[in-house]
Amino acid sequence: MKKISLLFVCLFMISNTKAQENVITTAVPFLLVAADARAAGMADQGVATSADAFSQQWNPAKYAFALDKVGFSISYTPYLTDLVNDISLGQLTYYNRLNERSAFAGSFRYFGLGEIELRQTGDPNEAVRTVSPAEFAFDGSYSLKLSEKFSMAVGARFINSNLKVASDVGDASSSSSFAIDVAGFFQSEEMAYNEFNGRWRAGFNIQNLGPKISYDNTEFSNNFLPANLKVGTGFDFILDDYNKIALNVEFNKLLVPTPQDPDLDQNGTITAEERSQNNQDYQSIGWFPAVFQSLSDAPGGFSEELKEITYSAGAEYLYQDSFSMRMGYFHESPDKGARQFFSLGAGFKYNVVKVDVSYLFSTSRVKNPLENTLRFSLTFNFGDKYDEY
Repeated sequence: MKKISLLFVCLFMISNTKAQENVITTAVPFLLVAADARAAGMADQGVATSADAFSQQWNPAKYAFALDKVGFSISYTPYLTDLVNDISLGQLTYYNRLNERSAFAGSFRYFGLGEIELRQTGDPNEAVRTVSPAEFAFDGSYSLKLSEKFSMAVGARFINSNLKVASDVGDASSSSSFAIDVAGFFQSEEMAYNEFNGRWRAGFNIQNLGPKISYDNTEFSNNFLPANLKVGTGFDFILDDYNKIALNVEFNKLLVPTPQDPDLDQNGTITAEERSQNNQDYQSIGWFPAVFQSLSDAPGGFSEELKEITYSAGAEYLYQDSFSMRMGYFHESPDKGARQFFSLGAGFKYNVVKVDVSYLFSTSRVKNPLENTLRFSLTFNFGDKYDEY
């Protein structure tokens, strides 16, 4: 099964199956995959949940509200397990809360597509060449409290994508780019209600703003980074000293232009020239104006723009902040990728170690590459404890 065609199958699945109607595709989509089991257990959300070691991917501004001074985490996510067993996503994250107001963090994310055997012909005696395409990203962030209830963060990311396969007429050099993030997080004081206490949270994150990636170093082979806007809110029901329930909702919008429908001729078809020109016009859009263009360029107008917004709802139950259970639902329009799934998760904390697991159930006609997959995360927290006012 490890043939060159597998590479294109993987890219096809990761890019939200372009068989759907007018789907927006980007380079390095692995940046958007939930790497940690806690967020995955709540349907891939984390922009407004409580701070943890994996906040780097979701909202680095949360680190300014972290309860532990130092955190280190590692996660492993198998990918396309129904097809192969050597495609996976791994991530390492470290953060350090410097003082009451600020924190810094860094992470390394690696997406390996396993080994792929290359053959020029169907001759079984032909020498086989094996390649191992992969992508990775390094990033860092700094977060600062601007008030007792609100913080902001900036992040920078270096991205490398090594998916091009060498041929007789070209090399296999990898492509790279950089991106920045801007995030904000609000957390209220604990407030008393009639039968419970509560706390509000809200957050946003503008991610992956940066130059396009080109695999052929030509003007019309540039691929947009998966720039996106995450916005979310949540509320903690603090029932007593032992029991807490957190409810969260999150919205996400890719800040990437929508492919435009080419003009059709009288027979309802398009010529090769029209298709090529349409593609060149799309590729010529700069990454910075593309961010603003993406908010109002859907061919179907405002109704199609709304379809490009995904949403998720999640819940987390915690007992003594040591045991947790989670569930969530994620929805994407059938015309824009059709990712729809439920998720379940659980976590257990003992001393400085925390273990999280999650599982995904697809509810869409399009198969999810993470379906029937267990995701694992391991977190270590050290140092002084900070109070949650």
